[in-house]
Amino acid sequence: MSIKALRGLLLPAVAVLAGCSSVLMSPSGDIALQQRNLIITSLLLMLIIIVPVIVLTLLFAWRYRASNKTAAYDPEWNHSTMLELLIWSAPLLIIIALGALTWVSTHKLDPYRPLDRLSAGHPVPAGVKPLTVDVVALDWKWLFIYPEQGIATVNEMAAPVDRPIQFRITASTVMNSFFIPALAGQIYAMPGMETKLQAVINKPGDFEGFSANYSGAGFSGMRFTFRGMSEDQFTQWVQQAKGGGPLNRDQYLELAHPSENDPVRRYASVAPGLFETIVDGCVRPDAVCINDMAAPGVGAANNMPAAMGEHPMSTMTSAKSSPTHSSASDADGTAVMPAGRPL
Repeated sequence: MSIKALRGLLLPAVAVLAGCSSVLMSPSGDIALQQRNLIITSLLLMLIIIVPVIVLTLLFAWRYRASNKTAAYDPEWNHSTMLELLIWSAPLLIIIALGALTWVSTHKLDPYRPLDRLSAGHPVPAGVKPLTVDVVALDWKWLFIYPEQGIATVNEMAAPVDRPIQFRITASTVMNSFFIPALAGQIYAMPGMETKLQAVINKPGDFEGFSANYSGAGFSGMRFTFRGMSEDQFTQWVQQAKGGGPLNRDQYLELAHPSENDPVRRYASVAPGLFETIVDGCVRPDAVCINDMAAPGVGAANNMPAAMGEHPMSTMTSAKSSPTHSSASDADGTAVMPAGRPL
C-alpha cells in the first residue's frame, strides 16, 4: 500500500476524532486535575524506557539485517558490563521514581482526606465548611440528600464553584460506583457501608455523572447531571428544590423500587436521619438496624436494604427456618448460610 493511499485512509479517521474531547484529560475539578497530572507523569516516566527500547529494536533489526554485509559480526560476544549497567539501572531508577510518586499521591489524593487546597496556589480559606452531600445509589437512579439545606434530588445535583464538597456514599441494594469524571475519581457505593469522597469544582457548567459499575438492566440509564454554579445560583437552585414535596421513609421505599431512565425529581424536605437509616438497613419499620443487632443472625431476614428482594440481580431470598434444617443444605439441596439465606 502506498503512502498516498494510507494517508487517504487515515485522514477521515483523524477528521472524525477531531471532534472528540476527553474529560479525563481536561477536568474541571482540582482533584481530577491532580489525577490527570499523575497519569501524565507516570506515562512520561514509563516512556523513558519504552521509547528507547522500541527505537533500538527497529535500529538493530535494520542494521543487522541479512543483506547488510558491513555490520560487525561477533558470534563469540556474550557480555558487556556497560550494557548490563544501562539495562538494569535505568528501569530500577524509574521504578523507584514511580514508587515514590505513587506513595505520595496515594496519601495526597486519599478520597477520605479533607481538602487542603481549592486549586494550585489557592489553599482552602480558614473557616470554610464543606458542602455535605449524601449520595444513595438506587435501582437505577441516584438520590442526593443535602442535610444542611434540608432538600433532596434525584438524578441531579449542584454545588458552588470553589467550595469543598464532602460526599457520603452508600447503596440501597447492590454495589455501584459513583463517578463524575470532571470532578474526581470514581468511588464505590455499597449497601450497609458508607464511603466518602472529598472534591471541589473549579469551573461553572453542567457535567455528566454516572455509575461505573454494572448493576442490572437499567445500568445504562443510571446517569445524572452535576451542575457547578456560583453561590447565588446555588441558593436559587436550593429554593427551586423547596418547591417539591417531602421525602419521608414511605416515599423513599417507593422511590427505591427498580425503575429506569427516571426524570429529575426534587424534594423540599427530608425525613431526619434518613441517610443513616439507609446505611443501617432499617428504613422499613420491621427491619432491625445493623448497629442494633445483638448477635449474628438476629433480624437477618428483615435486615435486607429496601427493595433488595426486588433487585433482578439479587439471588438472596429468605429461607424458612425449620428444626429439620440442621445440615448445611435445605430440603431441595440448596446450600444455606446460618442466617437462613441460600449461598
